[in-house]
Formats: sequence, structure tokens, C-alpha cells
Amino acid sequence: MSAPRPGRAGLARTADWIAGVQRADGAIPWFPGGQLDPWDHVEAALGLDTQGRHAEAAAAYDWLRRTQNADGSWFREYQGAAVTDDTREANFTAYVAVGLWYHYRRTGDETFLRGMWPALCRALGFVLGLQAPGGEVRWARGRDGKAAGEALLTGCASIYHSLGCAQRIAEALGEEQPDWDLAATTLGHALLRHPDRFDPRDRFAMDWYYPVLGGAVRGPAAAALMDGGWDTFVVPGLGVRCVSDRPWVTVAETCEAVLSLCAIGDRERGAGLFDAIGHLRAADGSYWTGYVYPDDARWPVERTTWTAGAVLLAAAMLDGDPVVEELFGGAGAADPGCVGPLCGVQHP
Repeated sequence: MSAPRPGRAGLARTADWIAGVQRADGAIPWFPGGQLDPWDHVEAALGLDTQGRHAEAAAAYDWLRRTQNADGSWFREYQGAAVTDDTREANFTAYVAVGLWYHYRRTGDETFLRGMWPALCRALGFVLGLQAPGGEVRWARGRDGKAAGEALLTGCASIYHSLGCAQRIAEALGEEQPDWDLAATTLGHALLRHPDRFDPRDRFAMDWYYPVLGGAVRGPAAAALMDGGWDTFVVPGLGVRCVSDRPWVTVAETCEAVLSLCAIGDRERGAGLFDAIGHLRAADGSYWTGYVYPDDARWPVERTTWTAGAVLLAAAMLDGDPVVEELFGGAGAADPGCVGPLCGVQHP
């Protein structure tokens, strides 16, 4: 069901579509009139920067600066100006670091980066406040202020990526942050050597590829990890299942798997996956969120800005864009002592 890969004009049209959904205050909801969450807001902004829409991306980060909670977090979900879910997720809060570093690498705008520095410090302060002694980061704080008991593998792999980007920002601005270095080291150690510290979600594709996408696993261990989940999650010619036991492929998960494969040099399989989701592209450059293949049905019946952002990142990675390759291709290295399911090596 593959379709021709979008060219330069087609990718620009996808970014134009995201910009068209963006509100005047800089917020990027999932779709016109839809909800907003901080992680997907940043993912859409990454797509804007990939296509040179830097003013719109800067407006998205400025919206985060203006709406940040006093403790450094953001809420899980907003509908317009209203908060519709007041859970404060660590991963959602940390992801601003990825967006800010990428925006800086695209624009070289140090003044903007310095203006966002206090917000980044507050965000990382919230995240590190949820880190357990073993390195894992508990996934959220609830309304009562209590930390969740569980740490999630996908979220922590994303936080590892965010900490790496935050460290690069600190270095660029000449601001030493040894606490961030220690947090990244201990989190990476937990991801590689202590899978028992994470609440299992292995039905979900993100738990398969995110340790590679976030940079915690590299080298032969990363190749083994991608090979190990391939038959479980990849539907030939259609893309990546979001959930292993559901007949539903999603564009965003497919594109994130593309980024993960390219990060370890497996561009051929990455290109095949990317081409498989071409039939979910709409005429205006947007993408349907997913496809239920037994029913030949697009589901949910929505086209989302974060899905479009993931497409733009994957397309740039396949084209060898050096800034995207830097963002996803060199964030970490495999620990030679790596054990457990992430590395294909069992505990002694």
C-alpha cells in the first residue's frame, strides 16, 4: 500500500499544515479545536523547525514558557485555556530540552536559548525531583503532589534523551549542571542494567524501540534489540503496530522506528517502513494517525500535528539531514556491561 515518498514541496506542505493548526498564542493542539499535551506540542514544533518554520517553533516554546507551572512542570492535557488533566508527567516536562536544543542547532539563536534557560532549569528540577535512588524516574505527580510509584521504560528512555540535550544546552551557554550529568548517568545505568526497575509495557512498540531512539542503547545491542522486536511489531508493507496484539499500525510509531533504525545505520529497513505509511498522507500534507488493516479503515478519524512532526523528522533523517542525525544518532553508547532484555543478555 506504499505511495510515492513526498518531495521537498510535499514536506513543506506538511509543515504548513502544522502551522495552520497552531493557535495565535503559539500552542499546537493535536488538530483544530483539539486537546494539547506538552510532549506532542514539542514534537510538532520539532517538525516546524525541520522545515525552516523557526518563528512558529519559537512561538510554541514561548507558549511553554508562559504556561509553565511554578514547580517547573506542565499539565498533561489542555483544552484551549483550560486544564483538562492536571497530572504532571516527568517525560512530558523533560521533552522541552529536546525541542530547545534542536531549535538552537537549527537557528543558532543563543538569545532565545538564554531566554528559555530559566524555564528549562525549572523543568529539569521537577523531573529530577521524581528520580528514584536507583536512577529510574517515576512517571508523574498527581494532584495531591505525591509521586507515582512506577517508572516507565519508554518515558525514562525519552527522559534520557532529554537530559542529553539539556547537557548540550548547558555546555553551549557555559552553565555547569553536574546534577544533570549525574542524573543522566544513573538513569542510563538503570535502563541498561536494571530492567526490573521499570513497570513493563512490552505490548507497546515504544518499549521496543525507545531505548534506541533515546540513545541509551547503541552498537550490537541496539541492532539485536531492533531485530528482536521486528516480527512482533512490524506488519510488512504497512508499518509498525502500536500494540503487539492489535491490528492497528500508526504513523508516529512507524516514524519513530525509522529514526531508531537510521540511528544505528539500518537505513534500508527504515526507508521501507517510511514508504509503507505513504498511503496515510492526505492531500493537504497532513497524516492520518493510524490504520486498522483488517477493516481497511483509518482510525482514529483524525490527522494529528504530532504525527506530522514525526513524519518530518523521519523524512529528514532518511535524507541525511545532519542536525536530525545529531539529535537522534549520537545521544549515547551501549554499556559493555549491559544485561537484560534491552541488550539480549541475561543476568548472571
